[in-house]
Amino acid sequence: MLESIRIAYEESGGIYGSPRVYNELRESGERCGMKRVARIMRQHKIRAERSYKKPWFRSGKPANVFSNRLREGIEVRERDQAWVTDITYIRTHEGWLYLAVVMDLHTRMIIGWSMKPTLARELVLDALLMAVWRRRPGKEVIVHSDQGSHSTEAMTG
Repeated sequence: MLESIRIAYEESGGIYGSPRVYNELRESGERCGMKRVARIMRQHKIRAERSYKKPWFRSGKPANVFSNRLREGIEVRERDQAWVTDITYIRTHEGWLYLAVVMDLHTRMIIGWSMKPTLARELVLDALLMAVWRRRPGKEVIVHSDQGSHSTEAMTG
């Protein structure tokens, strides 16, 4: 039985715990009980490799949602007229990293980005400042995010 458990465990890449090893053994025709599989695995220190937990967010103050100025019929005909932003998270061996990006809506190029281990205000500000520094827009730019549309007038003026 121990050999069958080790084979099922190794075929999973070391990520299966006793419930999944038990299911694999049952599917292969092995007659066994779930508690017996768990006991044998525990006795021989065969443990599932734990994966990272997905980040979760606490609800805090309500967000200030602005109107979507891009839905007002604005056509983006030239670069640095409208930028869009987004934040995502990436799982690594050391934990989660958060990535904020700024994309020019006309050229579809990523013009600013920032990556940090925490979801802090500086993450977004660094990405926006990189975009402003790289493009140096001489006019007002609409910056759209999930929270609505803002203007870079305050950033450059």
